[in-house]
Amino acid sequence: MADLKEKGKGFFAEFKEFALKGNVMDMAVGVIIGAAFGNIVTAFTEDFINPLIACIGGTEVAGQIKLGDTGQVLNWGHFVTAIINFLIMAFCIFLMVKAVNKLMSIGKKKEEEKPAEPPKEEVLLTEIRDLLKERK
Repeated sequence: MADLKEKGKGFFAEFKEFALKGNVMDMAVGVIIGAAFGNIVTAFTEDFINPLIACIGGTEVAGQIKLGDTGQVLNWGHFVTAIINFLIMAFCIFLMVKAVNKLMSIGKKKEEEKPAEPPKEEVLLTEIRDLLKERK
């Protein structure tokens, strides 16, 4: 029984260590912010883009197609809205990744721009070579 308790404590300690690692916490924050951002994009699409499409094209985006007398409908408007949401979110993520890559490359360029100084031994050997050439 005591052995079982120790295994349980070890398991929970291992889980606690895993859950409190920076990567897991960062991922959890990212998922929460992503869900909130998804809600914002959905509201933007339904409240702004769909009415604009309706005004310009004269059609309702939230359309349906009835399938016979069964009462079943195809909600093609919701599908179009989901596609628009996906495109907006994919574009925003693309811009964010591009900006992060740009920031990362700026730091690398500064490091690469500095010319590497040759080791002191190489400088000394070069000076010795030049002095020996002058003697001859």
